[in-house]
Amino acid sequence: MTQPMLRALFYIGALYDGILGVAFMFVPASVFAGFNVTPPNHWGYVQFPAGLLVVFALMYAAVARHPQRNRNLIPYGILLKVCYCGVVFGYWFTSGIPGMWKPFAIADLIFAALFWWAYASTAPDERESAAPPGAR
Repeated sequence: MTQPMLRALFYIGALYDGILGVAFMFVPASVFAGFNVTPPNHWGYVQFPAGLLVVFALMYAAVARHPQRNRNLIPYGILLKVCYCGVVFGYWFTSGIPGMWKPFAIADLIFAALFWWAYASTAPDERESAAPPGAR
């Protein structure tokens, strides 16, 4: 994956999670109403994970700015996506889940795969990692 593609991918990921996080943090009632889904009994159950999405959006932006330098952050983004997909797909295929969560799970599955590809494509060249520290 080229550097411009890496940067674009992680900026898109930052926008995606950032917009979702801000929406669920500041206007969660509108989001739930828009999907015709009954909200939980307290908005804190929605707003805390929304805040985490904003934090991850900032992390994705950091990766986008310096993909190689911040490569170590990419697995955390992959794990976020895997966790969300695991919960949603787990309920979707067993006991059911409101439809509002399904498109996000599909998007996150795609992001997880692309982030994995990005992580693999930013692996240091084996010749570089085998060189003595002064030779790099």
